[in-house]
Amino acid sequence: MEEGRRQKLQAFLRKWGLQVTELELIDLALTHPTYAIEHNLPDHNQRLEFLGDAVLGLAVAEYLYKELPTLSEGELTRLRAAIVCEASLAQAAQTLGLGELLLLGRGEEQSGGRQRPSNLAEALEAFFGSLYLTLGLSVVKGLVRRLFAHFLKEEARREVIDSKSRLQEWVQSRGPENVTYQLLAQWGPDHDKRFRCGVFYRGKLLATGEGKSKKEAEQEAARKALEQLCTHGLLP
Repeated sequence: MEEGRRQKLQAFLRKWGLQVTELELIDLALTHPTYAIEHNLPDHNQRLEFLGDAVLGLAVAEYLYKELPTLSEGELTRLRAAIVCEASLAQAAQTLGLGELLLLGRGEEQSGGRQRPSNLAEALEAFFGSLYLTLGLSVVKGLVRRLFAHFLKEEARREVIDSKSRLQEWVQSRGPENVTYQLLAQWGPDHDKRFRCGVFYRGKLLATGEGKSKKEAEQEAARKALEQLCTHGLLP
C-alpha cells in the first residue's frame, strides 16, 4: 500500500475513533471489483461485503431490540428493513465519507461510480465486515448506533412502521392514483388464522405480505413494496 493511501485511511479512521493498525482489510473493503481487475489484484471487496451484510443485520437487530422494547416483531422487522436498504446504507456511507476513499476502475470512476448508491452501500457493508474482523463486533455495534440513531426518533419510527401510509404518499407524489390491497389467501384454524394480501399499483402486483390479520398482512405487503422501491433508489 502506498504511503499516501495509508495516511489517508489512518486519518479517516482517527476521525471516527477507530484504532486499526492493520489497514489491509480496510483497504480491501474499499476496493471495487473494477479496480481489482484493472490492476490485476487477487481480491476485491465482495467477500467482505457478504460478511458485513450478516454482521450489520445482527448489529441492527440487537440495537433495535434493546432500544425499542415496546415494538412488536413486525414493527422491528419493518424498521430494520428501512435501515439496511440500499438508500439508507448509501446515505450512511456518505456520512462516513467512504465515497472519496473508494478505489474504482477508470470506467466506473468516469461514469459516476463514486456517488452510485449501490457502490456506497456495498462498500459500507464491506467496511463493517473488515471492522468485525479487525476490531470485533462491539466496535461495529457502536458505529451502527452512531450512524442510525436518527431512526429511533418518534417521527422517523412512525414513518417507517406505517408502511401503508408511506407507500400511499409515494404513489400520490406520482399522480392521482391509489394503491389497492387484495386478500389473496387465508388458512389455519379460527384461533390461529394467517392471511396473505397483495398490494397493487396500476393493476400490477407490487408485493405480497403475510400476517395474523388482514391489516398486518397489508402492512407487510406495503413494507416489501417500499423495500423494492428503496433498493431501486426510488425513495429518498
